[in-house]
Amino acid sequence: MSRLRRTVRSSSAALILAAPLLGTAPAAADSGPISAATPAYELRVATDRLAVTTVRANRTVLATAPAAFRFRIGADWHIVREVTASSRDRDTLRVTAATDLPGVTVDLRITLRSDRYDMNWTLSGARADALSTAYDLSSAGHWYGQGENSDQTVQPWPLDAGQMVDTGFSPASYQVVSPFWYTSSATGLRADTNDPMDVRINSGGNGLGEFTVTGDRPAASTVFVEDTPAEVYRDHIALVGKPERSDTSYEQYATPLWNSWAQLYGEQTQENVLAWARALAGAGLGGHALQIEESVIAADFGERFPDLPGLSKQLDRLGFDLGMWTGLYMPETAANFSEAVDKGYLLKDPSDPAKPCLFTWWNGRQTGLIDLANPAARQWYTDDLTAQKTTSGVAGFKFDTAFFDDRCAPYPGATRADYVKYGTELADAFDQQGAGLRVAWNAAQAKGFATRTADKPTTFAGLRAAVSANLAVSTIGYPFVETDMIGGSLSYPPPTKQVLARWAQAASLMPLMYASTSPTGVRDATTGQWVGYDRETVDLYRSAIATHERLAPYIWDQVQSTLKNGDPIMRPLFFDFPKDQASYTVADEWMLGPAVLAAPKLDEGTTRDVFLPTGTWRDVTDGKVVRGPVTLKKYAAPLGVTPAFVNLKAKGATKAYQALARTGAER
Repeated sequence: MSRLRRTVRSSSAALILAAPLLGTAPAAADSGPISAATPAYELRVATDRLAVTTVRANRTVLATAPAAFRFRIGADWHIVREVTASSRDRDTLRVTAATDLPGVTVDLRITLRSDRYDMNWTLSGARADALSTAYDLSSAGHWYGQGENSDQTVQPWPLDAGQMVDTGFSPASYQVVSPFWYTSSATGLRADTNDPMDVRINSGGNGLGEFTVTGDRPAASTVFVEDTPAEVYRDHIALVGKPERSDTSYEQYATPLWNSWAQLYGEQTQENVLAWARALAGAGLGGHALQIEESVIAADFGERFPDLPGLSKQLDRLGFDLGMWTGLYMPETAANFSEAVDKGYLLKDPSDPAKPCLFTWWNGRQTGLIDLANPAARQWYTDDLTAQKTTSGVAGFKFDTAFFDDRCAPYPGATRADYVKYGTELADAFDQQGAGLRVAWNAAQAKGFATRTADKPTTFAGLRAAVSANLAVSTIGYPFVETDMIGGSLSYPPPTKQVLARWAQAASLMPLMYASTSPTGVRDATTGQWVGYDRETVDLYRSAIATHERLAPYIWDQVQSTLKNGDPIMRPLFFDFPKDQASYTVADEWMLGPAVLAAPKLDEGTTRDVFLPTGTWRDVTDGKVVRGPVTLKKYAAPLGVTPAFVNLKAKGATKAYQALARTGAER
């Protein structure tokens, strides 16, 4: 490929580098060309105060903010000032800038390529504890990516529509995150680090994207410049990898996974689990597995589950495999906590390696974390899981756990990336039963795990946050996505009939259905009172399950497509329709593959507006054909109707429509 030719103009205000149009970009493995044509762009580096602006077709598509480059030494923040020197070697620009500390300068290196540029900066003359780069959010339109919000109750979509602050953004985060962001102007930002970050999007409404890397390594990033957001996503996937396979089977896509957490919370007993399962089966609410949200390490597990093999056989007769929750968390109340401490199987306290690293877990208990980088600890834990399968009739596990905690010291010689590697290898040895593994940071894509987004409130706000979280996680590279348990959890009061039914309907148009709260009734964990639902609730839920099962052949086709090209299955409208500007702010619709536009009702009421992008769409409710772009005002969506439309010219349209077609109501 010919070398890029650059024109460089300098003045007292800026250095300007222009990247000419080159034609087709290099192809990604198994996905064909990334784009049809490489976009031309200019990179403008201000010299009066160091700033970087990306321009395409005479329009700014990404710009750093005023005083964009800052660094921290100890407790004090400092700013980067004017450019004092610059040089260029072919496609690489080197810049030196002054700071507000005498004798301390910043060295910035930018290397341009046809569809992206790499930007690294560091200090000379001092050692920084943190390097921070800030972008003007409005310069790039709307922002997406990152993954889940650290505040599990809200999930802005787009990101700039709200505020997100994550001071523990890391490979060890409980949230499914990745240091990748992309914009409606078809630019993208990828931070090249495995160290913890402090990430703030529109914090306090300041209009900034602030990305702070801790440690003394350079702040290294790649900025993508493409024609569409989907092409930016594909550039990212070409770097981090796509799934090599799906860890989840067809049956697990087709039918729900039931988990006992939101149904029983602290009342996990063999009697209660069996009663719940019988009620589900009796109401025709099927599924492939039923997971107990409790671990055998609990000190009183044997009292509450005296005959796990017997329970497994009883569940099998009802049509469910038995699953178990498991995690690396080891509370002080665990039956084998002392053994784990005595043998050194827990992560160590960074201030005293002779002691285990203990921290307060969600339930207020002091807890340690099994050290997977310790070969003996890893074998001890694996042997325990294998014993549960061979002696207790457990068919699979929900690995709801972090694999490392930044408050602890790693095993000698181990890195955060090692813990993700060991964790995914461990999980890969057992059946997840379609339960989402909560691990990310450019590490687990190749294993093809299902990914569950975090717990959400049992409200319509929780449902909307769950949908946005799915879109966020799916479009950072984790396509086999499911929401929190249908109806929500977080120890909130049980969902209303409307929330439970609408959540089930929404989940029916997603890759996977993950369930807990039974429409036959549930005990309110906050009051102890039994909350019953009416017959219509059961019928609506059962209908949603049937819809998803009919749609499963189409969903399975999308799984196979994703294995070839890495594209997300559940994705925002603008991935498929980038020229329709209205699609960039639609937060309550999504595409399921190329053919299905899902527009379920996600709030109170019986009508909603539906935006249909450019194309020819068939309404699955009444069979009418509608041509977009158009907004259908006050579309009728009573509780028995889940609005969805099929793109008649898309691949898989016939199969999707046959699965979803109705005559005025859910069948």
